[in-house]
Amino acid sequence: MAAAHNINVVWADDGDPLVFDVVVLEGTSESRHRVTMAQAAFERLTGGAHTPEKCIEAAFRFLLDREPKESILGRFDVTVISRYFPAFERKLADYLDV
Repeated sequence: MAAAHNINVVWADDGDPLVFDVVVLEGTSESRHRVTMAQAAFERLTGGAHTPEKCIEAAFRFLLDREPKESILGRFDVTVISRYFPAFERKLADYLDV
């Protein structure tokens, strides 16, 4: 079973793309990330059924099930996740519905 993570998502800029600062805490260690997500990607990924913050949190839970927090890029756009993990967009709904 994966270690418990506390994922803190802060909406930093509401332009297009949306910008988020994410801190992943695991025990006493943390990693920090800046993530962008275009409005169009947000609509495609969630259908408007979830908040942008929930979408980013779900994306991080997806990533953390596949790699340690230290392996997650420091700055990236949410759409690049599919380059590394082709099932991302299909599996994201499972993480959004938790």
